[in-house]
Amino acid sequence: MSATAMSPARNSSSRFAHTTRAWPSMDGGTVPSGMVGTTPEVKMNRSAPSTETAWAYRAAGAAMCSGRISRIPMALILSYCEAMTITPDAPAETRSIDGVLLTPKEVKIYGQESLMPSANVAEERLRRKQKLAGALRIFGRLGFGEGVAGHITVRDPEFPDHFWVNPLGLSFRHMRVSDLILVNHHGEVVYGEYAVNRAAYVLHAAVHTARPDVIAAAHAHSVYGKAFSSLGIKLDALTQDSCAFYENNVVISDHGGAVVFEEAAGRDFAEAFGQYRAAIHQNHGHFTVGASVDEAVFWFVCFERCAQAQLAAMAAGTPKHIPHESAVYTREQAGNAMTGWAHFQPLWQEICRTDPELFD
Repeated sequence: MSATAMSPARNSSSRFAHTTRAWPSMDGGTVPSGMVGTTPEVKMNRSAPSTETAWAYRAAGAAMCSGRISRIPMALILSYCEAMTITPDAPAETRSIDGVLLTPKEVKIYGQESLMPSANVAEERLRRKQKLAGALRIFGRLGFGEGVAGHITVRDPEFPDHFWVNPLGLSFRHMRVSDLILVNHHGEVVYGEYAVNRAAYVLHAAVHTARPDVIAAAHAHSVYGKAFSSLGIKLDALTQDSCAFYENNVVISDHGGAVVFEEAAGRDFAEAFGQYRAAIHQNHGHFTVGASVDEAVFWFVCFERCAQAQLAAMAAGTPKHIPHESAVYTREQAGNAMTGWAHFQPLWQEICRTDPELFD
């Protein structure tokens, strides 16, 4: 079919006549002219496509979508491409949206103001307690609560041999700043009116004492952490996320499965923990640490999900491990302290929006 045969006749006024004349379709049928293109009342100008172009656009587009490209005359293809071409309205140097020039801007990360040094100790203490109360609520929202088990601790900025922790028996979901208690490294509550979980004191106090670099530590009896801990194996580099723990997690079998009440057992645990980011206490669960509540809590959540992924992969077959070089590279690029902090920020934003009473 020629391009001429595809074009409608023009009238003397250079407008297309609005008739019921049928135009050939791509499958040999007809397409009424009144279904497509401009009407007789629309004046032809350079900014509006002609009826011929509009019809070609529709016919060629329909044919392309139906897979009959070989039957499209070249004139139709050219008209279709002409109609689909988008040209800039103005030179690049003057482009703008809503009056804002489209030029490179200085940007920042959500929540980065919390990385700035606090004005004083009281302000920093409040900041840490707020993050702790919010993190505990996040644990509750994620289903990490298991009766009175589980705890997150954060070191006090003025008295580093003391740490703030959730009181025994209060739901993660109801935690407020005013509910938190301060415990010394002898297990004595020195600020607050409620008791501390003895296991929280024994293990966390030992880790805080042995690791001055640890500002916060997290542990809960989460389902996949418990299941994974029963295997007595390390987390493998099976996924990009798990590379954050590559060569940075350890299995601790001593006292595994037993409720730890003795300080000596806590010291054994801290010694075995070493300088790792995460520890799997056999038949108990996993622990994570960090230079902030943000980091320690996100690593806990991340480890839980990585453990879930590894358990699923092992159940399905034999997982393929990420090569050593790639695992190390990914750990250094996406598994550092700053990355851990950044990953926590969406969780923090959500809990602040939905649970403003945590600040009470």
